[in-house]
Amino acid sequence: MSANILVILPIVVPLIAAGLCAVLWLRPTLQRWATLAGMVALAASAFGLLLAVMEQGVLATQPGNWAAPFGISVVADPLSALGVAAASLVALAVAVYAFRGVDTNALHGGFFPLFCGLMVGVNGSFLTGDIFNLYVWFEVLLVCAIGLLVVHREGVNLDAAVKYAALNLFGTILFLTGVAFVYGSTGTLNFAELSTILPAMEVTPGITFALVLFLLALGVKAAAFPLFFWLPIAYHTAPPVVSALFGALLTKVGIYAAMRVFMLLYQGATGTIGDVVIFAAAVTMIAGAIAALAQSDIRRMLAFLIVSGMGYLMMGLALSTPEGLSAASFYLIHDILVKAAVFLLAGIVIYATGSADLRKIGGLIRSHPVLAVIFLGAGLSLAGLPPFSGFWGKVVIADAAFAGNEPVLGGIALGVGLITLMCVAKIWMEAFWKAAPEGMALNTARVPLVLMVPAAGLTLISLVIGLYAEPLIELAGLAGQGLADPSAYAEGVLGGQP
Repeated sequence: MSANILVILPIVVPLIAAGLCAVLWLRPTLQRWATLAGMVALAASAFGLLLAVMEQGVLATQPGNWAAPFGISVVADPLSALGVAAASLVALAVAVYAFRGVDTNALHGGFFPLFCGLMVGVNGSFLTGDIFNLYVWFEVLLVCAIGLLVVHREGVNLDAAVKYAALNLFGTILFLTGVAFVYGSTGTLNFAELSTILPAMEVTPGITFALVLFLLALGVKAAAFPLFFWLPIAYHTAPPVVSALFGALLTKVGIYAAMRVFMLLYQGATGTIGDVVIFAAAVTMIAGAIAALAQSDIRRMLAFLIVSGMGYLMMGLALSTPEGLSAASFYLIHDILVKAAVFLLAGIVIYATGSADLRKIGGLIRSHPVLAVIFLGAGLSLAGLPPFSGFWGKVVIADAAFAGNEPVLGGIALGVGLITLMCVAKIWMEAFWKAAPEGMALNTARVPLVLMVPAAGLTLISLVIGLYAEPLIELAGLAGQGLADPSAYAEGVLGGQP
């Protein structure tokens, strides 16, 4: 298959699936199967693209045959190909889980078209080679995310959707304003051309102002301190199948965009901006973990752990070294997979007990021992213990911090890992180990396999990565090198043309 076709397939496949689900609006059962088939095809195309990038390097195409930088570029480098591959695994897991994890209101309200549309936005954000089209894909994400929040037609979801929309629209406006200043200063929107123009330009007030706007806008998208307060409000109210999608993908798109914008346009987070990002990364890790430990609702606790995890990813950008960016790339893939797994498992806990409140549930290790084992594995990976992928994720991040003369940041990363372990232990002891509270209506029926298999599969992938981490570490190293030195990216898009 042509490399040009491979680059756009991860966008086209879910778009076709979304259209098919819209045509089948009155046939939710057929929508399920169409979505599952689409996500299988998406996973196949995503891993085909990853293999092609590994063999050929940066791949780029311009739909409509308008040569870069004048056309709309779609670009796959090691980082974007890894992101698309990880997102496709999560999408496949959610598509399977959705066979039993979606209620009637959502089925008839457009869950499946919105789900497929969300994947269009996610993959478009990963693969775009144009900063304006990054804004466009943000809008696609935002519209589908709001739809997924309100599709269940419950008051608490509507309230969460309003807050989510308001803060993210604010971030989007800031981002678009920054794009306008960049275009006014350079005359181009193509990432590859910007990476060759901006470093050679004299710093102007417009370029500096755009940098500040990007920092604020992408801080909102990535749920960084002090702009993260919208996330726990919105995510923990959504149904588990939606929370898994949001927790795994939406903030990761934000930090991916920050890495792409800052490394290509500004050669990293340096100077005063670098100090701000270092401070934000440290406080994001600490605040998210401590807030999580104080929660008694499983989903709210996991929502705060999303915030804490974003701090680890921000560390790579804060360091702006090949080692730091490689470590962040590895952690990005780990976090996408494991956050989806723990949110799906939280949904199974709710299915079995009827509640997400740790004070009202218990005894699951006796009634659902398989669930207990799978949750323990996913939790240990989340906390960063061997032999799971989270161990390597935290090790490479901390090592990069120490190597980059940021020992305090490395120490914070290791310390926050301990707090995360305490959160996991709290969930496991309260929900699984302690005796069931008196009067708890426990669903002793076996959990449907269609709910268990996706979470178990993602946890197993984390275990495989932990036991055999070298291939992903090597790929993440290529991704970090590509971010630190964008010359190969520019060559792949522009083909050596000025």
